[in-house]
Amino acid sequence: MAIFITGATGYLGSYATEWLLRNTDHDLALLVRAADYDAGVERLWRALQLHMQADEFHRHLDRICFICGDLSEPSLGISLADYDWLVSNAESVLHAAAALNFRSERACTNHNLRGTLSVVKLARAIQEDHPLRRFTLVSTVAVAGDRPGELVLEDEPLDWSRADFNPYTRTKKFCEHMVRELLPDVPCLHLRPSSVIGDSRFPETTQFDMIRAVCALSELPVLPFEPDVRLDVVNADWAGTGIAELHVREDLARDTYHLSAGTESRTVGEIAEALSSSLGRRVPRFAGQLTRPFEWASQGLARLPRPGGLQRLGALLSVFIPYVASDIVYDNERAVADLAASPVPFTSYGAAVYRYAKSVNFEFPYRALPEVLDLSNVPPSPVRPMA
Repeated sequence: MAIFITGATGYLGSYATEWLLRNTDHDLALLVRAADYDAGVERLWRALQLHMQADEFHRHLDRICFICGDLSEPSLGISLADYDWLVSNAESVLHAAAALNFRSERACTNHNLRGTLSVVKLARAIQEDHPLRRFTLVSTVAVAGDRPGELVLEDEPLDWSRADFNPYTRTKKFCEHMVRELLPDVPCLHLRPSSVIGDSRFPETTQFDMIRAVCALSELPVLPFEPDVRLDVVNADWAGTGIAELHVREDLARDTYHLSAGTESRTVGEIAEALSSSLGRRVPRFAGQLTRPFEWASQGLARLPRPGGLQRLGALLSVFIPYVASDIVYDNERAVADLAASPVPFTSYGAAVYRYAKSVNFEFPYRALPEVLDLSNVPPSPVRPMA
């Protein structure tokens, strides 16, 4: 039996996949956009080379089944043989794939809504063949909607009267609703990360959108925010591995977790001071009255007819600024208690991620996968007992 995973080659998905390979003996069936096995291996190596060396990667391949397909295609674009194999052999589903296009209604509809419906239909077929151990949906804390200055608890139901930030959060909210409505007889888990930026253990990252926004804002002499606005940022090594650990845990009494910084969220002022101190800069001034004008200016840049640096920066900031300005904190007491670990404050590692992102010009230097001719001397990966 295998865990069926979507989004394994994504940023957070790579952390979950790495944890499962190193800490469990489960076989993994990975949905990948690839034409064949070799292309699947290449896509997975691009995702996992942030976490392991090539010799270890090669050794894990005998536990991985690549399911070639596409989230936006009917029946996930999976061949009939692979579909039937999954129905018979999947013991659980970890659905982490999504379109992170915050501005495109079409992309979010095709990938998040239609894709999740296809994954749910597959889960229904598996459940009719044999009981699914769990269906885990990786969502986002932002399904809570725009709730300025509030503390959002993990057990609060979806509030459909709240305004949504963008097409991404709107479609993810409906994905949660769809899972609850269509899989009432399946143990379901909803995991909601907040803004994920970097790894607290090392500066390297393959995901640059959020850190690009932080870099752009940190270089301004005046920040268009109040300094006491809280920003819920979480490190990928806590949130990503938490996704995997919660998915395989058998003793969960809850069905929803915020993988967030919670009440330990740092303020914009604290983050700016930490970055400025580490980078040897003067702390910027703050002007909360400029939030709306700055947001309008970013939206204007995002609408420039020709794509380019300014247009991309405007699109990024026009999405990022509403999150910052809303000053929302997402309670994480359940997640911290059940994972027996807390996220690391961004103020302690943000400068290292900033320096790395700038040093590689916001582009990870991917390496080709070398061949490993003799695996006999490769030590086994440590497998620790699950809590």
